[in-house]
Amino acid sequence: MTIRIGKASLWHVHAWDYIGQAQQHPDTEITAVWDEVPQRGREAAEKLGVPYYETLDEMLSAGDVDAVIVDAPTNRHREVMIAAARAGKHIFTEKVIAPTEAEVSDILAEVREAGVKLTVSLPRLNDGYTLAIQDILDRGLLGRVTYVRARLSHDGALANWLPEHFYNAEQCGGGALIDLGCHPMYLSALFLGEPVTGVGANFGYITGKEVEDNALATLHTASGAIASVEAGFVNPYSPFAVEVHGTEGTVLYGTPDSKLLLRTKKDANASEWTEQPLPGNRESAFDQWVRHIQEGTEASENIAAAERLTRLMEAANRSAKEGRVVPLEQRNG
Repeated sequence: MTIRIGKASLWHVHAWDYIGQAQQHPDTEITAVWDEVPQRGREAAEKLGVPYYETLDEMLSAGDVDAVIVDAPTNRHREVMIAAARAGKHIFTEKVIAPTEAEVSDILAEVREAGVKLTVSLPRLNDGYTLAIQDILDRGLLGRVTYVRARLSHDGALANWLPEHFYNAEQCGGGALIDLGCHPMYLSALFLGEPVTGVGANFGYITGKEVEDNALATLHTASGAIASVEAGFVNPYSPFAVEVHGTEGTVLYGTPDSKLLLRTKKDANASEWTEQPLPGNRESAFDQWVRHIQEGTEASENIAAAERLTRLMEAANRSAKEGRVVPLEQRNG
């Protein structure tokens, strides 16, 4: 049975990417559009050849929607997802689930109560380099992890190709860190392999926007391992890069080539820098969502990572504002 999907806003820059995924999947189709900006919504609906609904409630109650893709402003995620859950609609959402841990808790409670399937777009968890690095860590080839560095940056604020509303602090909940920095943040938390006990952050405002366009967050752990999470809107040639260092070795990716390099004391075949094979990507978050709907399963790992992401982002924003490392209670990482 085809899953009929309503598009809940086209605010986010990846909105049309998710529409494309829905169009390409054999078991899903876009059947409706709502947008908090009527003109944008009407134009999208006309392009897609589907109805446009003036209000979210009208779309959710119209009878032609089984699920929603949420690309609304981040500060409206709670409102939109709770309405969708209460209407019995499955939810696929752009990261973050919401800007604060309290809002995330509210959303997840409603999702559980309604029994709908939620999946969050955390795409780099499914990429081959992530799977390969995790396998290296699982095999103990780096020994005890001591330092993680992950960086993602572009020149959107310099070249003015980001939409202006991406600099709206109220709508976004932040700037470069909560947008691009989400990816190095959830990867760093994964590769540390232990709960984060404190978060520090420094923000820069190079282009004078309302939100930061240059960001560094540090994650601290009880063992002494540290992660450096870097993001920016002001770097035209900064490669996506991951480094994981341990007591027995180091793995590097994307510095700048898309190669995975390992050097370790634990494997004679990698006693010098050695390129490692990359597996294929795991199925996309969108495809996982569809499968969970069809099979009645839960995206437990995905949701746990997304919960942790908001927790870390909220702490980083506090740290940058207050000028101190924000301690976190140890629970669930």
